[in-house]
Amino acid sequence: MNSETATQVEESPIITIEEMHKWYGDFHVLKDINLTVKKGERIVICGPSGSGKSTLIRCINRLEEHQRGKIVVDGIELTNDLKNIEKIRAEVGMVFQHFNLFPHLTIIENLTLGPIWVRKTPKKEAEEVAMYYLEKVRIAEQANKFPGQLSGGQQQRVAIARSLCMKPNVMLFDEPTSALDPEMVKEVLDVMISLAGDGMTMLVVSHEMGFAKSVAHRVLFMDGGEILEENEPEIFFGNPQHERTQLFLSQILD
Repeated sequence: MNSETATQVEESPIITIEEMHKWYGDFHVLKDINLTVKKGERIVICGPSGSGKSTLIRCINRLEEHQRGKIVVDGIELTNDLKNIEKIRAEVGMVFQHFNLFPHLTIIENLTLGPIWVRKTPKKEAEEVAMYYLEKVRIAEQANKFPGQLSGGQQQRVAIARSLCMKPNVMLFDEPTSALDPEMVKEVLDVMISLAGDGMTMLVVSHEMGFAKSVAHRVLFMDGGEILEENEPEIFFGNPQHERTQLFLSQILD
């Protein structure tokens, strides 16, 4: 990682997770999670299916509820307080595997819905912001089409632009390329690389190890609901410490 990207990270944490646990009934899905994310930091979370990766990032905006420990996002602790949950969701954008666009709304209507209803942004201003981000993800010409008229890669870029329209401080990506055909993966990753260059704080659950190597400040490896290893990409890929990490990387890297 070059020094230019390194300087974008601030020392102050924007996310702090302390001794966090989560259960589904008797199943202990997340065990003693401790993680600090600094402003501007980009973290890629990898690991086998069922390791708790997606559940972890879904806890950060309370799509999933943790039962023990502490999660603080941008100075606000996540509790059952609905006002705090709403505040955090307004600051934390999320992009899912499946695009979750409203099929009956045009692309620009999908993008302006949140700012108009949640942020109370005037329609004209919301549309200007939406066009700005559609240009940023390189599909401004699709603004008046419906989601069903776009390819999967285009729809995922719309989903990213929709999150950006809320002007979040943090972006969470839950395997954003896993539902895409291989030729569409690059166009979505290119948009994410561009976001990284803008200094966005990002947590990305992904198996795209090339992306992790080139963009992440840190790579986390999870298995069995625990963070088993975390390190800078150079060390993580070049000299993994945990034998479970070594096995995982040997299976997914050519």
